[in-house]
Amino acid sequence: MQQVSETARDPAPSRLSYRMQRWMLTPGVRMMLRIGIPIAVVFAVTTGFLASEQRREALNQFVAEIRSGVQDRPEFMVSLMAIDGANINLAEDIREVLPLDFPVSSFDLELEQIRGIVAGLDPVKKASVRIRPGGILQIDVIERLPVVVWRDRRGVVLLDETGAYVDEIPSRTERVDLPLIAGHGADKHVPEALALIAASGPLSDRVRGLVRIGERRWDVVLDRSQRILLPADKPVRALEHVIALSQAQDMLKRDLAVVDMRIAARPTIRMSSEAVKDWWQIRELNGSGQ
Repeated sequence: MQQVSETARDPAPSRLSYRMQRWMLTPGVRMMLRIGIPIAVVFAVTTGFLASEQRREALNQFVAEIRSGVQDRPEFMVSLMAIDGANINLAEDIREVLPLDFPVSSFDLELEQIRGIVAGLDPVKKASVRIRPGGILQIDVIERLPVVVWRDRRGVVLLDETGAYVDEIPSRTERVDLPLIAGHGADKHVPEALALIAASGPLSDRVRGLVRIGERRWDVVLDRSQRILLPADKPVRALEHVIALSQAQDMLKRDLAVVDMRIAARPTIRMSSEAVKDWWQIRELNGSGQ
């Protein structure tokens, strides 16, 4: 048999080779070889390509042409605008604040921005915007409903239940079906005014309006030049008290000018000037007869 030479090479790897193999098998190195190096190569090639201004311009033009070719396709074009839920005047206002030049690509329409512009109009309570099939920009509007007429130094306007501006009218006679409020700051207390109008029930046919006094409290103005002065605190309860007294004693049917309820513990009444003259005449007659 042939004897193996003692000087034959050991097949086991050297220590350095073993460590290199172990290092190459670590997750970080493997990820670098699989991902990091390709990314670095792509980055280097891209950087070199884009280093030329001419190549950059050509690339931008190529991308713009592709984008334009997609956006300008007929199925993406919007040609009409439809407005539902708005009256004629409001619809015209919406078209004025949205100067869109149709046809326009749906990719160029900022729907949320359009909705914000429409919702920012005073008569608009809520708005929604969408693109309907067929290239129609659909705008759905919920209008603010006027509930009171507010008259102050600037003119006569309509307000909704929150006191928000709805529209301006030339005079009170345009909306005699709505209650009237007046005075500076009255628009900030429309819910309270509506509560007073609702509480005036038996006097509703005599109520001419409510006047905000000093931005603190209300006066109820009745026909025959009568007024009910309400307190700043709990005005509805004070008005109900006056109505109860009037129903029990026909107080408001008498010749009174003012019923002052500003001090709840001490309500007072003020007679009209004609009633005062009559009272003095009666006293003089009674005095001369003695």
